[in-house]
Amino acid sequence: MRPPTRYAKSAGGYVAYQVFGEGARDILFVTHWGTNLDAMWDEPALAHFFHRLSRNGRVICYDKRGTGVSDPVPLASLPTLESWMDDARLALDAAGSRQAAVIGDTEGGPMAMLLAATHPERVEKLVLLNTFARWRRDEDYPIGMPEPSVEKLVQLYQRHWGQHPAMLALTAPGLAGDARVEEWFTRYQRLSMPPGAATQMYRWVTLMDVRSVLPTISVPTLVLHRSDNRHYRLPFGQYLAEHITGARLVELPGTDCYPLFTPQADDVLEEISAFLSGAPVEASVDRELSTVLFTDIVGSTDLAARLGDAQWLDLRAAHDDVVRRHLAAFRGREVKTTGDGFLATFDGPARAVQCAALIRDSVRSLGVEIRAGLHTGEIELLDGDIGGIAVHLAARIMGVAGAGEVLVSRTLTDLVVGSGITFEDRGVHELKGIPGPRQVSRVVRVP
Repeated sequence: MRPPTRYAKSAGGYVAYQVFGEGARDILFVTHWGTNLDAMWDEPALAHFFHRLSRNGRVICYDKRGTGVSDPVPLASLPTLESWMDDARLALDAAGSRQAAVIGDTEGGPMAMLLAATHPERVEKLVLLNTFARWRRDEDYPIGMPEPSVEKLVQLYQRHWGQHPAMLALTAPGLAGDARVEEWFTRYQRLSMPPGAATQMYRWVTLMDVRSVLPTISVPTLVLHRSDNRHYRLPFGQYLAEHITGARLVELPGTDCYPLFTPQADDVLEEISAFLSGAPVEASVDRELSTVLFTDIVGSTDLAARLGDAQWLDLRAAHDDVVRRHLAAFRGREVKTTGDGFLATFDGPARAVQCAALIRDSVRSLGVEIRAGLHTGEIELLDGDIGGIAVHLAARIMGVAGAGEVLVSRTLTDLVVGSGITFEDRGVHELKGIPGPRQVSRVVRVP
């Protein structure tokens, strides 16, 4: 049976979603970025996979904005990891789900990790299936793919997307050569998105880096990975299990991972069923991943002395009003005022940077310059206040900033890849009270 496709409206457009199955548990399935809710049911084996999954509870699937039957997005402004996380929350809300087990499959994994870390109260358990925290090789990530290999893969997508099933040889060699599957696979690609968008999206996927998110995931986590997977290689899964506290790695034999309806899919379903049916574990909700923003009026003491008490208080009130209006517009949460500035948190790093830049530009009309510092990390929720190293780090980064500067940590720049925000390297700094040198960047442009 093909479930009905419904739409949920967001500020960025309509998100298509489906709900099928029944039970006390909700399961949010987040997979590869090239999907089509309607077309996926045309393949009987894939439909069988989802019907078997629905024996574990009510399944929620959705097309991310820019793909499938959800609203399109401009080619020059593809969605970010943060906006796709918003789509997941929108689908949960529209389906009436307060909490769900989340399955992050292949390229859907990084978004699922970000969702679990940022909103632990919405995620009961987390399954990471043949996925990764980072794709490309780096000095501190030797398991990543070298640059030339990544470029060859991007070119492969560009040449063959929607025209030739070349990627099956990498992601599901057990299905390669099956004419019926190959025909469905290429048609499914065309119905997911056009080749130009697919190429840009794939390149963006290879630039993602959510390694900093892993230690902040507190929900029970199962990592499933094919031992001979050539595309999403086993060391990717091993890395996830090593860096997520309490995560359990299960290495499954075989090579095939995408599409999901490979002949080896039964062992995936069995492992997921066993994990989901296990005793529930109470996740900590007093810690979460947030982007922390500190702002400060530059030269406030001299400005107050020059204006006098009455005018200074009026100026402060106008400044505070501007800040609060922008915080509300970007879903920021005011924690407290800090003398001549603000401490606020955001559930998305790109939103936080955009808000900080807009605050800086807006208060200039008042004759005021501010400086700002931002960092994304785990915070402790303390009866209306927040604590933790992430808070201290954001404060110290602000301390490095000059008048009119918005400075951010390396962690934050990694999480906003594809957002259109550009940065300038401000070098490595020893920040008071923070162990080790930290790379700091200045925000140059926001979209």
